Amino acid sequence: MRMRAPIAVVSGALALSTLTVPSAQADGGGPSPSGAPSAFAADPTTGKLTGIIVNGGADVVVGTAVKKFSVEVSASDEGGVERTAAALYQGLYLTSKALITSYEAHPAPCERTATSATCRFVFEAHPKSHSGSSYLDLQNKHAGVWKTAGGGFRGLDAPGRTVVVAEDIHYGDVSLKRAAKLTADASPESVRRGADVTVKGTLSRANWDTHRYDGFGGGAGKVKLQFKKAGGAWQTVKTVSADSRGKVKATVKASVDGSYRLAYGGSTTTGKATSPADTIDVR
Repeated sequence: MRMRAPIAVVSGALALSTLTVPSAQADGGGPSPSGAPSAFAADPTTGKLTGIIVNGGADVVVGTAVKKFSVEVSASDEGGVERTAAALYQGLYLTSKALITSYEAHPAPCERTATSATCRFVFEAHPKSHSGSSYLDLQNKHAGVWKTAGGGFRGLDAPGRTVVVAEDIHYGDVSLKRAAKLTADASPESVRRGADVTVKGTLSRANWDTHRYDGFGGGAGKVKLQFKKAGGAWQTVKTVSADSRGKVKATVKASVDGSYRLAYGGSTTTGKATSPADTIDVR
């Protein structure tokens, strides 16, 4: 897990110093990496953070393996912007232990105009116990809403000093969710018109603490049974709840040939899931 340096709160500009400088350098414990500033100007910011787009605007849904996602950060200032930076965090920015920053990300070249810059990064979300990583170890408790912070930076106005021209330590929110899976099996697959068709399945979601998928249900496990006849569109015919083990069961009357599937709409902490379709033949 990446450790973060204590921050001396002289001004808002210094709050963003940990977006681009690792903890050792921020503490003065070693030289700055190539291109990274050794100190940040405490001057008031003059520009504006104009955008932080995480994962193209979609939720970040993480399974049991490392998930890569894009973060695009834009800033503007009349004097120009050389680069931008960003962080995702929970809680209070200055004290958060749940933090992922652009310092750890894979940067792409920035697009610049005379007064703005847009930089793109590839962030990574690592489930717990991913050995050898400087990233935060995601645990189940981290699933949910995260805040976004960002800044824009320009050159040196004095030896070793970078100017923060734009900043926002709570620009917006993004959801990091545990991935879900859903199966479905309709039986019998050959059935008489008017007879019962039973669809069974299992709803499970990623356990970031153990790196496996566990069944879940109860009040959070509302599942829709959907049907589509040949050439038609999917329609919801019934809503049921998964039990505590994630088991789902729904029974309906057969009418025409078609396919059944199960669909879970997700929650604030869990992603959506749709099962593969299973086809029946009505005689």
